[in-house]
Amino acid sequence: MKASIRIALQLLAGSAVVACPGNLYAQTASDAAAVGDDTSTINDIVVTARRRNESIQETPIAMTALSMAQLEAKVTPNIGDLQGAAPNVLITQQNSGASASNVSIRGLSFADVNKSLDPTVGIVVDGVFIGTSTGSYLDFFDIASIEVLRGPQGTLYGRNTIGGVINIRRTRPTGEFGGKFEANYGSYNTWSTRAVVNAPIVDGILAAKAFYFHAQTDGYYRQGITGQRVGGSNNENFGASFLLTPSDKFDALLTLEKQVQDFQPYNSNISKTGEVFCVLEPANECNRPTSGDALYTVFGSAGYSHYRSPAVTLEMNGDLGAIKLTSITSYRTSKESQAQDFDSSSADIYYSQRQQKYRQFSQEIRGAGKISDTLDYVVGGFYFKSRYSLDQLTQITLFAPTAVTEQRTTGHAESYAVFGDFDWSFADRWRLSFGGRWTHDQKQNENGVDAAQYPNVTYNSSKFTPKIGVDFRPSDQLMVYGSWSRGYRSGGFSGRGTTLVSSTTPYGPETVDSYEVGFKSSLFDRKLLFNLAAFYADYNSLQQNTTVPAPNGVGSETIVTNVGSATIKGIELDITAKPVPRLTINGSLGYLKSHFNDFISQGAVSATVPAARTIDYSNVRMIYSPKITASANATYAVPTSFGELKANLSYRYLSPYDQQIALDATATYPATGVIVVPRNDPRLRSDRQNLLDASVTAEFDLAGTKAHATAFVRNLLDDRGPNAAFTVAGLWAFSSAREPRVWGGQIGFEF
Repeated sequence: MKASIRIALQLLAGSAVVACPGNLYAQTASDAAAVGDDTSTINDIVVTARRRNESIQETPIAMTALSMAQLEAKVTPNIGDLQGAAPNVLITQQNSGASASNVSIRGLSFADVNKSLDPTVGIVVDGVFIGTSTGSYLDFFDIASIEVLRGPQGTLYGRNTIGGVINIRRTRPTGEFGGKFEANYGSYNTWSTRAVVNAPIVDGILAAKAFYFHAQTDGYYRQGITGQRVGGSNNENFGASFLLTPSDKFDALLTLEKQVQDFQPYNSNISKTGEVFCVLEPANECNRPTSGDALYTVFGSAGYSHYRSPAVTLEMNGDLGAIKLTSITSYRTSKESQAQDFDSSSADIYYSQRQQKYRQFSQEIRGAGKISDTLDYVVGGFYFKSRYSLDQLTQITLFAPTAVTEQRTTGHAESYAVFGDFDWSFADRWRLSFGGRWTHDQKQNENGVDAAQYPNVTYNSSKFTPKIGVDFRPSDQLMVYGSWSRGYRSGGFSGRGTTLVSSTTPYGPETVDSYEVGFKSSLFDRKLLFNLAAFYADYNSLQQNTTVPAPNGVGSETIVTNVGSATIKGIELDITAKPVPRLTINGSLGYLKSHFNDFISQGAVSATVPAARTIDYSNVRMIYSPKITASANATYAVPTSFGELKANLSYRYLSPYDQQIALDATATYPATGVIVVPRNDPRLRSDRQNLLDASVTAEFDLAGTKAHATAFVRNLLDDRGPNAAFTVAGLWAFSSAREPRVWGGQIGFEF
């Protein structure tokens, strides 16, 4: 066994011997307290992963329900804090798109902010599928529950969820007057405020909730020439919810909200001698380290990003006795304007301005009920429609004259589906789960490049994706299960296509067949939950970004093609323990082994020799697939004369992973024939990450109001390194840096 695997296993095993750690489980809002209470057992955890209210220990899928108490101990938690906390889950932020996240579950990801491309992991907020990666890097304030579902979830969730789903539910209006307020300040002049106010409008019938979030920072990059702090951001999210409950048989929840972000996009220059951009860049800005402190010094010109995204969601639930109906209607728009110096040097070689508009409408209707005492169901229909427009201006100053390329693209997508999911208790303690989803997708591309309008083109595809599983409960404390499911992600058009062929030739759908076995156990009178899953995934017709030569001023273009197949397999461990009252220790471990079976593409070997060659990437690593993800978290509460004192310590480990499929610039390739790439460019590999967070919170009564004060440190070990990296063969390379050590304090109260 390799050293990295051995270290991670020893760490987890050692923690288990000392204190029986567990995973970041959380109960829903109705479950009272699970972390730091005065009981000695773990409360039952109710989840809605299968659109049913059921115990997590009786849900036959690999999933993690995350504790908001533990995430809030980090003080300013966001979706990125889920990284490593759930096994085989990786989440990074893309600074080339506003509030953009790159999510990988079990090695399945697609890192791109272009609106023509569908994510592989579905982020679902209050039942609404977010159709792009932009706008999905969310703040976790006022959250009722977070569920991370691993593996294909296409039967019950949105569309294209071949990797998994992050299912987020926010709190509902309470119908009682009350509020929650928080303010914090920390490193890099970072501060934020959060507020939620609940109020009754018509007692027992209509309730309202208003919410507001603001966060800003000067940024943790240092401008290498001026010495100033750069990379700052300003984020806001605000809105209101209205809950109508005219009877106990019907309710309607209307949410109006808006997300706003302004930030400075910066990257670090990691180009090296032999790449074209280094010819014009100052010598001290080339050949810089690809990890550590050097990533936090930047030389590029200041860019800008402005993002505005209003949204409205209406959820209605009706109980007709034999069937319970749910309708979720959502409309979301966004406007994004961004300019960025992509060469990341003072030479200003590659500058891009991008404007994107996007809107999506979705409607889902579900019915749930029982056909008999042994057979229950969830059936429904789903409709999704989106439109985006891209207007991009790219300027490259290599040698005179300056090359300027303008691209205008409009894309349309429409999808509808019907689905069903059934549970049949066919024998004592045995249950058969089965279902499927039929989906039809249609996409249209309207592309104008350099004022030459290419023909409008349309793509259509349909797919049925089944799922079947069986589980057996030999006792009330143990469940064993196995399942097979098929995931599907629609094909479409490359939104960055700049030629007639690339903008009008569609790429096809990709599929994954996932086999999973596991067990879930509750031991020692519910003092320990121990869950284990193993899976094998056969991934076919992969959609992959590929940089190919283009006969225009830029010289290359990035398009999506179907490149081959891959095999992914792994093991996932989730455990939660309460060895003594008021102490909850959590842990997780994910092991992932993935490889391409074949990956044949067309591309350029270098910028100076732009002719297309056949390239075999079959030997390189899959991207965003760390072999090991591990975590351990401990929360302990101590009663005091003024209230309660809580301490939290959280550790996450991520082994190195590649961040882009790209030629290894250090290798030598033949002048003719197929190019076999031995590995991805080593500059695109992250370092191993050891992330340690700590906080102490004092809770007390303040004039009849519940108040708290928190001191926190994130990334206590100041583990610095790359967040994301990108290179174009023979031209240049850049990287962004992850958050360094951050300290601060928070005060808050609720009534």
